[in-house]
Amino acid sequence: MDNFNYIDHYKRDAVEFDYFEKSKGETAHDERRVREYIISRIPKDVNSILDVGCGNGWIAKEFLPKGKSVISLDISVTNPSIVKKLYSNPRHFAVAADSFHLPFNDNSFDCVIASEIIEHVFDPSAFVKELFRVVKKGGSIIITTPYKEKLIYYLCIHCNQKTPANAHIHSFDEKKLENLYSENDLDSFKYDTFGNKLLLYLRSFVILQFFPFWMWRLPDKFANWIYNRPVHIICVYKKKKHLP
Repeated sequence: MDNFNYIDHYKRDAVEFDYFEKSKGETAHDERRVREYIISRIPKDVNSILDVGCGNGWIAKEFLPKGKSVISLDISVTNPSIVKKLYSNPRHFAVAADSFHLPFNDNSFDCVIASEIIEHVFDPSAFVKELFRVVKKGGSIIITTPYKEKLIYYLCIHCNQKTPANAHIHSFDEKKLENLYSENDLDSFKYDTFGNKLLLYLRSFVILQFFPFWMWRLPDKFANWIYNRPVHIICVYKKKKHLP
């Protein structure tokens, strides 16, 4: 991993992997619940959203019709350019940039979202620090990631080196996420866990996919109370409005 060129890797990843292919079954249900949890944590009064690692651009699709400004950002130009064409809007901007060196001024956005990204980055603390730099005072940073994921490695047939499955190089729980940032502009850290491995194993999505978000949360929380094996964690870092 010492010689890993993450910029080249994820630029190629965006070309080789179709982020716009429609998911099916259990995967589609899981992705839907991640999106719904994120939406539930975004303050209603935000005007500008930075979507870091924009993927298929669902943030733009969801929030542009609500009058929000959205910046769809990825390290490769591939995904943001496609997203920009799919959701053309004068309040929508596509940016290709490294998330460790964001091309924005300090205190630029009301809300910054990084969904299922932090498990891929080589320095999570530096990643969160850069997100804090660009979020406005009083703004929110929303991060989702797999919860206490057991990292799996394979032996690459090309380089003969151990290679992490799905390029996941970190596993997180609430303590690890909270400890990533402790500067004096941190106002609060809140989190929630969701999804349940037993429900996934039982293929409960066949029924639960018809439940609205608020109703789905009830059996999900009950399942995690009985069998505490959440699939995801969502955390919200709040930036102070005023510094002492």
